[in-house]
Amino acid sequence: MFPSILFTLFSVVLIGAALGVILARNPVHCALLLVLCFFNSALIWLMLDAEFLAIVLVLVYVGAVMVLFLFVVMMLDIDTERFRKELAGYWPLALAVAGFVVFAIINVIVVRNLGGADLKLAPALPAHYSNTRALGTVLFTQYAYPTQIAAVILLVASVAAIILTLRRRTGHKPQDIAAQVAVRAKDRVRIVKMASEKGP
Repeated sequence: MFPSILFTLFSVVLIGAALGVILARNPVHCALLLVLCFFNSALIWLMLDAEFLAIVLVLVYVGAVMVLFLFVVMMLDIDTERFRKELAGYWPLALAVAGFVVFAIINVIVVRNLGGADLKLAPALPAHYSNTRALGTVLFTQYAYPTQIAAVILLVASVAAIILTLRRRTGHKPQDIAAQVAVRAKDRVRIVKMASEKGP
């Protein structure tokens, strides 16, 4: 009973936060409400014994992706009014997709309650089972080489993104570390000796 109450509470907060992401006018408020969505999704996954997915969602999306979103939103001068006017024409498509999703969810619930679908539940897991340990064991034994290849590809993509960002631009003055280290004091400072002057 208590898990059902918690699931309902987290689900209601998740739906409310998701609606806030869509309807909020301030982009920063939208990003913060999306963080709330991620937290509630992580709590629901935690209740479903998927603790690895829950902690990854918090660490990756809340800790990295959303921080990047907030920096981008706060640094860019976005004309929200013009952006909203451009998106106004997509409301019929958005309502159609949302209506289809709601219809599919209601259809699954009704069919299940009427006994039309024989849903097989997963067997109960032992008390000492950890899906994080099981996933790590499979990831670094059976799929060790694909994991390393994916890591190298991500590293190359990160380096390429940095190189594309730091390409030479007009008026750009890049640092020359070798020239800075080779600077001598006598090349930068000239000491002039003057005779002292007497006042009137």
